[in-house]
Amino acid sequence: MFVKLREIACSRSGDKGDVSNICVFVYDPVHWPMMQEHLTAEAVRQAFGDLVRGDVVRYEMESVHGLNFVLTEALGGGVSMSLRADPHGKSYQSLILDIDLPVTADRSGVVTAFAMTNLQERGQLFVEPTTEVYEGMIVGENSRQDDMDVNITKEKKLTNMRQSTSDETEKLIPPRRLSLEQSLEFCREDECVEVTPAAVRIRKVVLSAQERGRTAARRSRGQA
Repeated sequence: MFVKLREIACSRSGDKGDVSNICVFVYDPVHWPMMQEHLTAEAVRQAFGDLVRGDVVRYEMESVHGLNFVLTEALGGGVSMSLRADPHGKSYQSLILDIDLPVTADRSGVVTAFAMTNLQERGQLFVEPTTEVYEGMIVGENSRQDDMDVNITKEKKLTNMRQSTSDETEKLIPPRRLSLEQSLEFCREDECVEVTPAAVRIRKVVLSAQERGRTAARRSRGQA
């Protein structure tokens, strides 16, 4: 399951010579720890591929919940050497927002059909309504490497109009159920498999998104 970065963040870009500078800011500070942890320089390099021949350097702007990426040798020699500066310089801010993020539950609670209906269009879920989840539990799959924390326990706001929950349940796509072997294959180095008599779950080793963000920030600064 995935969410486009553009759904939680905006970007701005500029260029000078053969260097492109891209800033990304989250709309809601609640998503800052997740972006801080997973929108790495390596993730950006993979997204841009051969468009960038030099280094990708990331700088954190924690006070404004933003990241600044400096891409060298990214404009085909620069505005005086190549016409690529015009079609590509400013459009890079859109390209970075196309990065996909897989989904991790951001809080404890019970999965609701309402939340699943809104999320299933973005990818494949591993859980069904009434499943107990907790922060850091993997609830869906993404085609790329980065993570996205979501509220899969969100309930529909009450109104004066009644609607049967069976109407929402009928719209749900059956979840993908992973065996123990499949779960072990799915795990990344920062994840583990939790096995109980009733269920097999995949979760982050560090459950707190905020703590994972702090750890990633220390790692980017070369600290333990």
